[in-house]
Amino acid sequence: MVRPLLLSLSLCLFLLINSSLARQQFQHEQQSQQNQCQFDRLEAREPDNRIRSEAGEIETWNPNHDQFRCAGVAIVRHTIEPNGLHLPSYTNAPQLAYVVRGRGVVGTIFPGCPETFEDSQQGGRQGQQEREEQQECEECREREEREREEDSRRPRSREEQREREERREREERREREREEQQGRPRSREEQREREEERGRSSRSQPDRHQKIRHIREGDIVALPAGVAYWSYNNGNEPLVVVTLLDVNNNENQLDQNPRRFYLAGNPQDEFNVERQHRILFKRGEQSEGNNVFSGFNDNFLQEAFQVNAETARKIQNRNDNRGAIIRVEGQLDFVGPPRSQQEREREERREEDRQREREHSRRQGRQGYNGIEESFCTMRLRENIGDPSRADLYSPQAGRLTTANRYNLPILSWLQLSAERGFLYNNGMYVPHYNINANSVIYVIRGRARVQVVDDNGNSVFDGEVRQGQVLTVPQNFAVVKRAESEEGFEWVAFKTNDVAKVHPLAGRISYIWALPEDVIANAYQISNEQARRLKYNRQESSMFRVSSPSERFSMTA
Repeated sequence: MVRPLLLSLSLCLFLLINSSLARQQFQHEQQSQQNQCQFDRLEAREPDNRIRSEAGEIETWNPNHDQFRCAGVAIVRHTIEPNGLHLPSYTNAPQLAYVVRGRGVVGTIFPGCPETFEDSQQGGRQGQQEREEQQECEECREREEREREEDSRRPRSREEQREREERREREERREREREEQQGRPRSREEQREREEERGRSSRSQPDRHQKIRHIREGDIVALPAGVAYWSYNNGNEPLVVVTLLDVNNNENQLDQNPRRFYLAGNPQDEFNVERQHRILFKRGEQSEGNNVFSGFNDNFLQEAFQVNAETARKIQNRNDNRGAIIRVEGQLDFVGPPRSQQEREREERREEDRQREREHSRRQGRQGYNGIEESFCTMRLRENIGDPSRADLYSPQAGRLTTANRYNLPILSWLQLSAERGFLYNNGMYVPHYNINANSVIYVIRGRARVQVVDDNGNSVFDGEVRQGQVLTVPQNFAVVKRAESEEGFEWVAFKTNDVAKVHPLAGRISYIWALPEDVIANAYQISNEQARRLKYNRQESSMFRVSSPSERFSMTA
């Protein structure tokens, strides 16, 4: 009687556990299916978040949106007003930035690298000033000695003798005080004076820092993960920079959320504004500082930097409401070669010459740079792809295309990223094509265009207009075509998640269709050989060409 009862209970328990496990597995599979990337409908998106600072604005696109999350990227746009400073920070993912407008400087801090920019002139001026003061003192002593000798030779009145004795007593008193200060321990006041004098001497010490790089419109700037940097607008117009963070990169060992670690200021979380509001709510709307130093104990900071308590509290920037982009009082002072307008133009011409040499070396199969030039501490971070003279593909009727990859900017082989800068004239078309080995994130710089994107099932996942300031993600292997539809044309920059992103055109002289035999085309599309020949050879341009406008097409049909 007992055994059948135990058997039935065991059977019921077994069925209950199995049904529970099956339900959990089904829920897990359903959740994983929901988490899979859905590219059946793409969008040209505007920024989702805007954070205003004292001297600029930070705009971000929601990184949790499907087309950004599936591509493993995040997009942010910084607008820095003249004399604005974007505070030092670093991110958990490599960054590739494009300068849309303006000019400025970027300072990077590579760990373990020396400060190669040094203000030696200041030290020289200071040493020269000390020598001049010392020389003046020696001349004063010699003059006083001569006066004493002359005084001892000539007869003196009682008043002169009294003045001479008083002067001698004052000199002896100063000498005794100097000897006492050197021989006895100092009081607190003297120690404080000594510390102040030491502070003055440290302030007079020549400034040293790592390399400063000047940036201008059209520049691509590469920033490795974890490398701190700051930027400053030294121009007369806003500095606008759009940046891609590759959170899916192997250099990011955290989660897939973009994270920016500020080393100064009290900025908001630019990628997760809701999380920032929740933190402030828990704190009672009292900001305790959001930079890295804010979380450390004051005593630790005092010991680490050998500073007093006030300075330690200052670097935590608690209750600082200026934001991530602050306004510099006066002009930002840093060490760097002087740059006049003529010198900037000469430097740009030299850079163009170096770029042509690198391109020639690449075409010849040579590397064009050596190990010393591209060492960790001196690697090149910047390449201009906005200059029309550097175009890799050019059509006088349709437009131009310029690329930055590991061949002309070697650091991109480390970041596993590249970029493409395109400009289509009005009614210019970029033939249907697809990216073989990379996702492409398109940011519209100027103008408007009609864009179509087709997936692996032949479905149109995007068919619409994109305009200035919008971002569109084109997944790997999805076919895309662009046609400019504004008088000013269509300009874009495309960030790609491969250091040598390869593009395969589907039409034109270097396309898929040209590589097929005529008979394969005829049988594949069920057309005659004559039709296949026209389909293959009618379009002689390589990738860009001009199409007729709607008014021209209407006049031709009429």
